[in-house]
Amino acid sequence: MPITQIDPVSALIVIDLQNGIVAMNPEQAPAVVANSAKLIEAYRKRNLPVVLVNVAGLAPGRTSTPRYTGAFPPDWANLVSELNQQPTDILITKKSFGAFLGTALDEELKKRNVTQVVFCGIATSIGIESSARSAYDLGYNVAFVEDAMADLKPENHKHSIEVFFLRIGEIDTTENTLKLLQS
Repeated sequence: MPITQIDPVSALIVIDLQNGIVAMNPEQAPAVVANSAKLIEAYRKRNLPVVLVNVAGLAPGRTSTPRYTGAFPPDWANLVSELNQQPTDILITKKSFGAFLGTALDEELKKRNVTQVVFCGIATSIGIESSARSAYDLGYNVAFVEDAMADLKPENHKHSIEVFFLRIGEIDTTENTLKLLQS
């Protein structure tokens, strides 16, 4: 279902568009970054909150997949320059998959009377899906900009879009979202 409206106080949440993660997805990341930058600019023009999220660690706990135990390169968690970070942006650094747990994101959004969150970034089935589940549970209207998201595995992106996101929000394109922001 397309995004039906942009709420009067909608926040754009940009997930993990940082040097280390963008470099892991060289085929899809350029389009995701470009579309996300367009959305960021449109949100700023309307004086709506822009949330830039990066990840700088891992949640504790055992997993079936071997965990990375090395040191990340010094600029790994730095946001990509195309986002043109501004002092008015909300910067959230997380140490887990989701942007809400263990951060001040919900508090920052509530201070600004945000009722809707619109997601873009990488990775669809990890950072975005984890954050969106929390946003939905916290009572926000949730939306996803499909062509401003990517996953390390295209089948994971497809599953999130076609199965799960339909249950917790609305899905649209960058072009249509920009049109809604202009109305």
